[in-house]
Amino acid sequence: MNACHTLRITTDLSAPKDGKLIDKKASPETVALLEQLKQISKNGFAIGHQDATAYGVNWRYKDSLNAYWSDIKDVAGDYPAVYGFDLGHIELGSDHNLDTVSFDLMRDLIRKASAKGGIITLSWHLNNPTTDGSSWDTSRSVQDILKGGSKREKYELWVSRLADFLNSLEDFNGRKIPVIFRPFHEMNGSWFWWGAGSSTSDEYKALWVETLSLLINKHNIHHLIYAYSPNTINSENEFNRFYPGDRYVDILGVDIYNHNGDEAFVKDVTENLKIIKKLAEEKNKIFALTETGNTKKPTADWWTRVLYPSVKDSGITWLLLWRNARPNHYFAPFLGIISEQDFILFKSFKDTLFLNEINLIKSSPSSQKNLSNQQEQ
Repeated sequence: MNACHTLRITTDLSAPKDGKLIDKKASPETVALLEQLKQISKNGFAIGHQDATAYGVNWRYKDSLNAYWSDIKDVAGDYPAVYGFDLGHIELGSDHNLDTVSFDLMRDLIRKASAKGGIITLSWHLNNPTTDGSSWDTSRSVQDILKGGSKREKYELWVSRLADFLNSLEDFNGRKIPVIFRPFHEMNGSWFWWGAGSSTSDEYKALWVETLSLLINKHNIHHLIYAYSPNTINSENEFNRFYPGDRYVDILGVDIYNHNGDEAFVKDVTENLKIIKKLAEEKNKIFALTETGNTKKPTADWWTRVLYPSVKDSGITWLLLWRNARPNHYFAPFLGIISEQDFILFKSFKDTLFLNEINLIKSSPSSQKNLSNQQEQ
């Protein structure tokens, strides 16, 4: 990594271990969101869902129906607390993302979710800038988009398009909506062009730092909270292999899916969250299960028998279930699914926090008492 470049970016970032956002110019709303996230983790963990209000199993959002809904709302009677959206193809100037959600609709849904008190997290499955293939085109590219690389100008254009969209995220009063930004995730895997199979750890760290520099210093974006999330890890060393440093990360995360059966999933989640909790405490940062879900055959009691014991008392701030794309590819419950009643029981636990609960948790410790009183009634 270019040492001079690193020195330049640190002038706009806060020192490690102070518990504050890395962006010293972060907006008041963004600072308040971080404080709220800290309070949430003291009360339990927020439940999130990718594309929750854009579509679900057998339905899609249609303006003509005036439909603001979600599968989780259908089943549990409340909306998720955290809303995930993906920005893949914003870099291309496309009018919709890689999952066919229009960016105009996404902006509207983010505004509505934020107005209701929801928390927004954004991932970015951007195309391979060298080949123009998808995120899953693992041709080497990172070296081409770092400073001095053959595709640097193209990448800076892509980041400017990203920045334009991020700057367009305003609430109904014209204030920037604070969001959690989680780029270049699962980098320890080999399935993305920025991942371990296609870039070195030094290249990845430089990509992370240079991208933040463009957003913060060039485009003056100050309403982002930056989250770093590898795929399932085996050790602290694996987490740290691509970690760009405390000065460049606000939130620690990990993505863990049930690919190998319930027993292996419980073991993976439990052990991974212990590792990340230790690191988060050392760094004075919060942490989350940034993607999760069951890819195996559904069972009637998966939520209370498998997921809940894995995350209970773990210290995570939220967990994000991946998207409900179609009847054979879903991660949150929907009406008629075998685990519907079990999810309702899962929701009834004091530490599983949905939209109504997190609205009682703001950025002050006194909010914990309000939530406790509400839950005991």
